[in-house]
Amino acid sequence: MKKLLLFSAFVYLTVIQLVAQEPAFVKGNKVVNLGLGIGSNLYTETYYRTMFPPVSASFEVGVTDHILEKGVIGAGGYLAGTSYKYQYSNKGWNTTNIIIGARGNFHYPLVDKLDTYTGLMVGYGIKRIEYFGGYTDENYTGSSSGIQWAWFIGGRYYFRENLAVMAELGYGVTYINIGIALKL
Repeated sequence: MKKLLLFSAFVYLTVIQLVAQEPAFVKGNKVVNLGLGIGSNLYTETYYRTMFPPVSASFEVGVTDHILEKGVIGAGGYLAGTSYKYQYSNKGWNTTNIIIGARGNFHYPLVDKLDTYTGLMVGYGIKRIEYFGGYTDENYTGSSSGIQWAWFIGGRYYFRENLAVMAELGYGVTYINIGIALKL
């Protein structure tokens, strides 16, 4: 019985603490994320080599608040890019991927100093491929582009009032994006 009472008190105090937290992201906040991507299902074979690592930048503004009491909706832009080279026996190709898009996020605070969110990105993807070394009949450059979208979840932990570490899981140019966030 004592253990049950102690456990109940712990749960109650934890819930009160979580409810009392100030959100790390509110209406009117402006945040810049700068990230480095890791993990991809693209370009992982033996003869691929990273030419330019997957990087991303996004900007977000808190648009409206008091959604489900403490939730905030944010909107902003997204830019990401990466470049890889495939080479085997002096033949191969260079591939460059760039995504330009818009993102909408739903933020809901769960823990003090932690901004947790989920969102959707809709953008335009540009892919360029340059063949070299006679891999085809002659050197060839081609490109393709189209609409891309992604769903993601993320978090920013503010270790200073305006500076945070951030991580996102989803898909842009990679599965995992880690970096820093700066609140303006």
